[in-house]
Amino acid sequence: MKHHEVEILDAKTREKLCFLDKVEPHATIAEIKNLFTKNHPQWYPARQSLRLDPKGKSLKDEDVLQKLPVGTTATLYFRDLGAQISWVTVFLTEYAGPLFIYLLFYFRVPFIYGHKYDFTSSRHTVVHLACICHSFHYIKRLLETLFVHRFSHGTMPLRNIFKNCTYYWGFAAWMAYYINHPLYTPPTYGAQQVKLALAIFVICQLGNFSRSKTRKIPYPTKNPFTWLFLLVSCPNYTYEVGSWIGFAIMTQCLPVALFSLVGFTQMTIWAKGKHRSYLKEFRDYPPLRMPIIPFLL
Repeated sequence: MKHHEVEILDAKTREKLCFLDKVEPHATIAEIKNLFTKNHPQWYPARQSLRLDPKGKSLKDEDVLQKLPVGTTATLYFRDLGAQISWVTVFLTEYAGPLFIYLLFYFRVPFIYGHKYDFTSSRHTVVHLACICHSFHYIKRLLETLFVHRFSHGTMPLRNIFKNCTYYWGFAAWMAYYINHPLYTPPTYGAQQVKLALAIFVICQLGNFSRSKTRKIPYPTKNPFTWLFLLVSCPNYTYEVGSWIGFAIMTQCLPVALFSLVGFTQMTIWAKGKHRSYLKEFRDYPPLRMPIIPFLL
Protein backbone atom coordinates (compact mmCIF):
# COMPACT_ATOMS: atom_id res chain seq x y z
CA MET A 1 0.00 0.00 0.00
CA LYS A 2 1.37 3.38 -1.01
CA HIS A 3 1.12 5.92 1.79
CA HIS A 4 0.44 9.62 1.47
CA GLU A 5 2.21 12.61 2.95
CA VAL A 6 0.10 15.41 4.35
CA GLU A 7 1.40 18.94 4.86
CA ILE A 8 -0.78 21.25 6.95
CA LEU A 9 -0.29 25.01 6.59
CA ASP A 10 -1.85 27.94 8.41
CA ALA A 11 -4.55 29.32 6.09
CA LYS A 12 -3.66 32.92 6.96
CA THR A 13 0.12 32.98 7.20
CA ARG A 14 0.95 29.88 5.09
CA GLU A 15 3.28 28.80 7.93
CA LYS A 16 3.89 25.07 8.03
CA LEU A 17 2.22 23.70 11.14
CA CYS A 18 2.60 20.00 10.67
CA PHE A 19 3.94 17.36 8.33
CA LEU A 20 2.43 13.90 8.46
CA ASP A 21 4.14 11.05 6.65
CA LYS A 22 2.93 7.52 6.06
CA VAL A 23 -0.74 8.49 6.13
CA GLU A 24 -2.90 5.68 4.80
CA PRO A 25 -4.80 6.61 1.62
CA HIS A 26 -8.16 5.60 3.09
CA ALA A 27 -7.66 7.84 6.15
CA THR A 28 -10.52 10.25 6.78
CA ILE A 29 -10.24 13.94 7.55
CA ALA A 30 -11.36 13.11 11.10
CA GLU A 31 -8.36 10.80 11.47
CA ILE A 32 -6.01 13.43 10.05
CA LYS A 33 -7.38 15.92 12.59
CA ASN A 34 -6.55 13.48 15.37
CA LEU A 35 -3.00 13.14 14.06
CA PHE A 36 -2.71 16.92 13.87
CA THR A 37 -3.88 17.23 17.49
CA LYS A 38 -0.97 15.05 18.63
CA ASN A 39 1.38 17.75 17.34
CA HIS A 40 -0.78 20.67 18.52
CA PRO A 41 -2.86 19.59 21.55
CA GLN A 42 -4.32 23.11 21.91
CA TRP A 43 -6.25 22.56 18.69
CA TYR A 44 -8.52 19.65 19.44
CA PRO A 45 -10.41 18.19 16.43
CA ALA A 46 -13.61 20.20 16.96
CA ARG A 47 -11.60 23.46 16.69
CA GLN A 48 -10.04 22.48 13.38
CA SER A 49 -11.17 23.44 9.91
CA LEU A 50 -9.12 21.75 7.21
CA ARG A 51 -9.56 22.74 3.59
CA LEU A 52 -7.92 22.30 0.20
CA ASP A 53 -7.78 26.04 -0.46
CA PRO A 54 -7.07 28.76 2.12
CA LYS A 55 -10.39 30.44 1.30
CA GLY A 56 -12.28 27.30 0.38
CA LYS A 57 -14.92 25.32 2.23
CA SER A 58 -14.07 23.09 5.17
CA LEU A 59 -13.64 19.43 4.37
CA LYS A 60 -16.08 17.07 6.02
CA ASP A 61 -14.83 14.70 8.71
CA GLU A 62 -15.98 11.72 6.64
CA ASP A 63 -14.08 12.78 3.50
CA VAL A 64 -11.44 10.20 2.53
CA LEU A 65 -7.93 11.35 1.60
CA GLN A 66 -7.55 9.24 -1.54
CA LYS A 67 -10.87 10.53 -2.93
CA LEU A 68 -9.78 14.16 -2.67
CA PRO A 69 -8.21 15.94 -5.69
CA VAL A 70 -4.70 15.69 -4.25
CA GLY A 71 -1.60 13.71 -5.10
CA THR A 72 0.44 11.48 -2.84
CA THR A 73 1.66 14.67 -1.16
CA ALA A 74 -1.40 16.60 -0.01
CA THR A 75 -1.41 20.18 1.23
CA LEU A 76 -4.23 21.13 3.59
CA TYR A 77 -4.91 24.53 5.09
CA PHE A 78 -5.86 24.94 8.72
CA ARG A 79 -8.13 27.50 10.38
CA ASP A 80 -8.82 27.69 14.09
CA LEU A 81 -12.58 27.73 14.72
CA GLY A 82 -12.10 28.89 18.29
CA ALA A 83 -13.29 27.33 21.52
CA GLN A 84 -16.18 24.95 20.91
CA ILE A 85 -19.21 23.80 22.86
CA SER A 86 -21.63 20.98 22.10
CA TRP A 87 -24.88 21.77 20.31
CA VAL A 88 -26.82 19.88 22.98
CA THR A 89 -25.38 22.08 25.72
CA VAL A 90 -26.17 25.23 23.73
CA PHE A 91 -29.77 24.22 23.05
CA LEU A 92 -30.41 23.11 26.62
CA THR A 93 -29.08 26.43 27.90
CA GLU A 94 -31.02 28.44 25.32
CA TYR A 95 -34.33 26.75 26.10
CA ALA A 96 -34.05 26.22 29.85
CA GLY A 97 -33.40 29.95 30.36
CA PRO A 98 -36.69 31.26 28.88
CA LEU A 99 -38.66 28.58 30.73
CA PHE A 100 -37.18 29.58 34.09
CA ILE A 101 -37.20 33.34 33.44
CA TYR A 102 -40.85 33.42 32.35
CA LEU A 103 -41.93 31.56 35.49
CA LEU A 104 -40.13 34.11 37.68
CA PHE A 105 -42.39 36.82 36.28
CA TYR A 106 -45.49 34.59 36.32
CA PHE A 107 -45.09 33.87 40.03
CA ARG A 108 -44.17 37.53 40.60
CA VAL A 109 -41.14 36.86 42.73
CA PRO A 110 -39.94 39.81 44.88
CA PHE A 111 -38.19 42.85 43.37
CA ILE A 112 -40.00 42.64 40.01
CA TYR A 113 -43.34 44.43 40.37
CA GLY A 114 -43.13 45.86 43.85
CA HIS A 115 -43.59 44.46 47.34
CA LYS A 116 -47.39 44.48 47.39
CA TYR A 117 -47.51 42.20 44.33
CA ASP A 118 -45.01 39.59 45.59
CA PHE A 119 -46.29 36.07 44.79
CA THR A 120 -49.73 37.33 43.81
CA SER A 121 -51.66 35.81 40.91
CA SER A 122 -53.30 37.47 37.93
CA ARG A 123 -57.09 37.44 37.72
CA HIS A 124 -57.02 37.14 33.93
CA THR A 125 -57.37 33.64 32.43
CA VAL A 126 -55.28 34.59 29.39
CA VAL A 127 -52.25 35.18 31.61
CA HIS A 128 -52.41 31.62 32.91
CA LEU A 129 -53.01 30.20 29.43
CA ALA A 130 -50.03 32.14 28.14
CA CYS A 131 -47.82 30.66 30.86
CA ILE A 132 -49.00 27.14 30.00
CA CYS A 133 -48.36 27.68 26.28
CA HIS A 134 -44.93 29.26 26.80
CA SER A 135 -43.85 26.54 29.23
CA PHE A 136 -45.14 23.77 26.97
CA HIS A 137 -43.21 25.18 24.02
CA TYR A 138 -39.86 25.24 25.80
CA ILE A 139 -40.36 21.95 27.63
CA LYS A 140 -41.08 20.42 24.21
CA ARG A 141 -37.88 21.94 22.83
CA LEU A 142 -35.82 20.62 25.73
CA LEU A 143 -37.21 17.10 25.27
CA GLU A 144 -36.59 17.26 21.50
CA THR A 145 -32.99 18.30 22.13
CA LEU A 146 -32.44 15.35 24.46
CA PHE A 147 -34.32 12.61 22.63
CA VAL A 148 -35.14 13.60 19.03
CA HIS A 149 -32.62 15.89 17.35
CA ARG A 150 -29.47 14.54 15.76
CA PHE A 151 -26.74 17.04 14.94
CA SER A 152 -24.49 16.66 11.91
CA HIS A 153 -21.85 18.71 13.71
CA GLY A 154 -21.22 17.98 17.36
CA THR A 155 -20.09 21.45 18.35
CA MET A 156 -20.42 25.14 17.63
CA PRO A 157 -18.28 28.17 18.58
CA LEU A 158 -18.49 28.99 22.28
CA ARG A 159 -19.22 32.66 21.54
CA ASN A 160 -22.53 31.67 19.95
CA ILE A 161 -24.02 30.62 23.26
CA PHE A 162 -23.78 34.19 24.56
CA LYS A 163 -25.41 35.61 21.42
CA ASN A 164 -28.18 33.01 21.37
CA CYS A 165 -28.91 33.23 25.08
CA THR A 166 -29.11 37.02 24.89
CA TYR A 167 -31.76 36.64 22.20
CA TYR A 168 -33.87 33.93 23.85
CA TRP A 169 -33.48 35.02 27.47
CA GLY A 170 -33.85 38.72 26.71
CA PHE A 171 -37.06 38.34 24.75
CA ALA A 172 -38.46 35.90 27.35
CA ALA A 173 -37.90 38.45 30.12
CA TRP A 174 -39.31 41.31 28.02
CA MET A 175 -42.54 39.56 27.05
CA ALA A 176 -43.00 37.96 30.48
CA TYR A 177 -42.68 41.33 32.22
CA TYR A 178 -45.64 42.78 30.33
CA ILE A 179 -47.86 39.70 30.12
CA ASN A 180 -47.61 39.04 33.86
CA HIS A 181 -47.67 42.69 34.92
CA PRO A 182 -50.36 43.53 37.52
CA LEU A 183 -51.66 46.24 35.16
CA TYR A 184 -51.84 43.95 32.12
CA THR A 185 -55.13 44.20 30.21
CA PRO A 186 -56.60 41.26 28.25
CA PRO A 187 -56.91 41.31 24.43
CA THR A 188 -59.34 43.72 22.79
CA TYR A 189 -61.82 41.07 21.64
CA GLY A 190 -61.73 39.09 24.85
CA ALA A 191 -62.36 35.37 25.07
CA GLN A 192 -63.05 34.93 21.34
CA GLN A 193 -59.64 36.32 20.44
CA VAL A 194 -57.95 34.16 23.05
CA LYS A 195 -59.73 31.00 21.88
CA LEU A 196 -58.85 31.61 18.23
CA ALA A 197 -55.22 32.33 19.09
CA LEU A 198 -55.02 29.27 21.36
CA ALA A 199 -56.32 27.09 18.52
CA ILE A 200 -53.64 28.49 16.17
CA PHE A 201 -50.94 27.88 18.77
CA VAL A 202 -52.01 24.30 19.54
CA ILE A 203 -52.40 23.31 15.86
CA CYS A 204 -48.97 24.71 15.00
CA GLN A 205 -47.33 23.05 17.99
CA LEU A 206 -48.79 19.70 16.96
CA GLY A 207 -47.76 20.31 13.37
CA ASN A 208 -44.19 20.94 14.48
CA PHE A 209 -43.95 17.30 15.60
CA SER A 210 -44.16 16.28 11.94
CA ARG A 211 -40.84 16.65 10.16
CA SER A 212 -38.60 14.73 7.81
CA LYS A 213 -35.61 13.04 9.47
CA THR A 214 -34.05 11.41 6.38
CA ARG A 215 -32.07 13.01 3.59
CA LYS A 216 -34.60 12.65 0.77
CA ILE A 217 -37.40 14.65 -0.81
CA PRO A 218 -40.02 14.95 1.97
CA TYR A 219 -43.57 14.08 0.95
CA PRO A 220 -46.89 14.26 2.82
CA THR A 221 -48.19 11.14 4.54
CA LYS A 222 -51.58 10.19 5.96
CA ASN A 223 -50.80 12.51 8.84
CA PRO A 224 -52.67 15.75 7.93
CA PHE A 225 -49.99 17.86 9.59
CA THR A 226 -47.53 16.72 6.90
CA TRP A 227 -49.74 17.98 4.07
CA LEU A 228 -47.95 21.31 4.31
CA PHE A 229 -45.04 19.56 2.56
CA LEU A 230 -47.09 19.98 -0.63
CA LEU A 231 -46.50 23.72 -0.48
CA VAL A 232 -43.32 24.44 1.51
CA SER A 233 -39.91 22.86 1.98
CA CYS A 234 -39.64 23.63 5.70
CA PRO A 235 -43.06 23.25 7.34
CA ASN A 236 -41.39 23.03 10.74
CA TYR A 237 -40.41 26.69 10.38
CA THR A 238 -43.89 27.57 9.11
CA TYR A 239 -45.46 25.90 12.15
CA GLU A 240 -42.95 27.55 14.48
CA VAL A 241 -43.76 31.02 13.15
CA GLY A 242 -47.47 30.19 13.31
CA SER A 243 -47.14 29.23 16.97
CA TRP A 244 -45.64 32.59 17.89
CA ILE A 245 -48.18 34.49 15.81
CA GLY A 246 -50.89 32.66 17.75
CA PHE A 247 -49.16 33.54 21.02
CA ALA A 248 -48.90 37.19 19.95
CA ILE A 249 -52.62 37.33 19.11
CA MET A 250 -53.49 35.63 22.38
CA THR A 251 -51.52 38.02 24.56
CA GLN A 252 -51.78 41.12 22.34
CA CYS A 253 -48.28 41.98 23.51
CA LEU A 254 -45.82 44.01 21.41
CA PRO A 255 -42.64 42.21 22.61
CA VAL A 256 -44.17 38.89 21.49
CA ALA A 257 -44.95 40.36 18.07
CA LEU A 258 -41.37 41.62 17.73
CA PHE A 259 -40.00 38.24 18.83
CA SER A 260 -42.18 36.61 16.17
CA LEU A 261 -40.91 39.02 13.51
CA VAL A 262 -37.24 38.50 14.37
CA GLY A 263 -37.73 34.74 14.51
CA PHE A 264 -39.55 34.74 11.17
CA THR A 265 -36.70 36.70 9.58
CA GLN A 266 -34.07 34.23 10.79
CA MET A 267 -36.14 31.14 9.94
CA THR A 268 -36.76 32.50 6.44
CA ILE A 269 -32.99 32.66 5.90
CA TRP A 270 -32.61 29.06 7.10
CA ALA A 271 -35.58 27.89 5.03
CA LYS A 272 -34.24 29.51 1.85
CA GLY A 273 -30.89 27.82 2.39
CA LYS A 274 -32.47 24.42 2.90
CA HIS A 275 -34.76 24.97 -0.10
CA ARG A 276 -31.77 25.78 -2.31
CA SER A 277 -29.97 22.64 -1.15
CA TYR A 278 -33.03 20.53 -2.00
CA LEU A 279 -33.21 22.06 -5.50
CA LYS A 280 -29.50 21.44 -6.03
CA GLU A 281 -29.54 17.87 -4.72
CA PHE A 282 -32.81 16.62 -6.23
CA ARG A 283 -33.51 17.38 -9.89
CA ASP A 284 -37.12 16.20 -9.59
CA TYR A 285 -37.86 18.41 -6.58
CA PRO A 286 -41.52 19.64 -6.68
CA PRO A 287 -41.48 23.08 -8.40
CA LEU A 288 -44.60 24.34 -6.60
CA ARG A 289 -42.96 24.39 -3.18
CA MET A 290 -41.73 27.56 -1.56
CA PRO A 291 -39.25 27.74 1.37
CA ILE A 292 -41.58 28.79 4.21
CA ILE A 293 -44.79 30.57 3.11
CA PRO A 294 -47.00 28.85 0.51
CA PHE A 295 -47.03 30.61 -2.88
CA LEU A 296 -45.13 33.64 -1.52
CA LEU A 297 -41.77 33.03 0.12
